[in-house]
Amino acid sequence: MQVILDYFPLLNDHQKAQFAQLDALYREWNAKINVVSRKDIDSLYAHHILHSLGIAKVVSFKPGAEILDIGTGGGLPGIPLAILFPETQFTLIDGIGKKILVVKEIVLELGLSNVIAQQGRAEELKRQFDFTMCRAVTSLDKLCAWSWPLIKNKQQHALPNGLITLKGGNLKEEISALPRGTYVDKIPLSRFFKDPFYEEKYAVYVQA
Repeated sequence: MQVILDYFPLLNDHQKAQFAQLDALYREWNAKINVVSRKDIDSLYAHHILHSLGIAKVVSFKPGAEILDIGTGGGLPGIPLAILFPETQFTLIDGIGKKILVVKEIVLELGLSNVIAQQGRAEELKRQFDFTMCRAVTSLDKLCAWSWPLIKNKQQHALPNGLITLKGGNLKEEISALPRGTYVDKIPLSRFFKDPFYEEKYAVYVQA
């Protein structure tokens, strides 16, 4: 938990309390349904919650903005970002019902009124969003194909609407597979977070 405060020192008491609850909640649910690697649960804050918050170093979501978390799994990156941006609306989707059950229960325990969690696929959604985001779900070309019909034309952030995804390793092939003229920015998370874990981790922004 301290690692979150080190990098996000301006949290209010309510947000601090919500972040503090995550450890017990994820341990309890992870024992029943594997949503975080069991061997990595002790690094929940350093490797999972902080990683999710890497997106907040790329864009500060505005009040009233609508964000879609595609393939949220156990609620990452959506839940930590919903705590950080309480006036932004987050929709968290995943194709696996058991994982969405976990997300709904954690959201309920935290009292997050700015989160909707639902089972389903991005292609089935009829609403539109300012940004789509995800954490290591699939290749960039697939994410863009799912995302672009769901992105609003109206802009309200300095960063134009689009996709922000958390990825690791060599992304050269994935980026080169996107259509010519696509604007892509690969932001190293090691720029913000000092843990060696982040040395090969990136937030990849693709403009819609």
